[in-house]
Amino acid sequence: MAAFHRVTVYDRQRGKTHSADLPEGAYVLQAFEALGTPLPFSCRNGVCTACAVKVLEGEVEQPEALGLSRSLKEKGYALLCVAKVCGAVVAETQSEDEVYMLQFGQVFARGRVRKAIPLEEH
Repeated sequence: MAAFHRVTVYDRQRGKTHSADLPEGAYVLQAFEALGTPLPFSCRNGVCTACAVKVLEGEVEQPEALGLSRSLKEKGYALLCVAKVCGAVVAETQSEDEVYMLQFGQVFARGRVRKAIPLEEH
């Protein structure tokens, strides 16, 4: 018999709190959807930041979270689409743009942007 753990997600964008006892090993996003509770997402493959959360208590397993750097994972960020339940957890949704900038902001505005040459001039 699978163990169940209390998972709470504060959905900042919608101003709602979702809590449920989810089975160990289940993907958080899928488990909440099965209960009729939609959470933010886009790709479902762990490569974008639309479903990013900051884990406030507990932890999740997310070896497939390619869309987050090791540094962000160490700071408590997770992607709900590939986050697996491994114990009780409390998390808060994040702005996709915030997380994207945390991850890639240091590389913006570097180097010179050149005017595109129209295709007919090639």
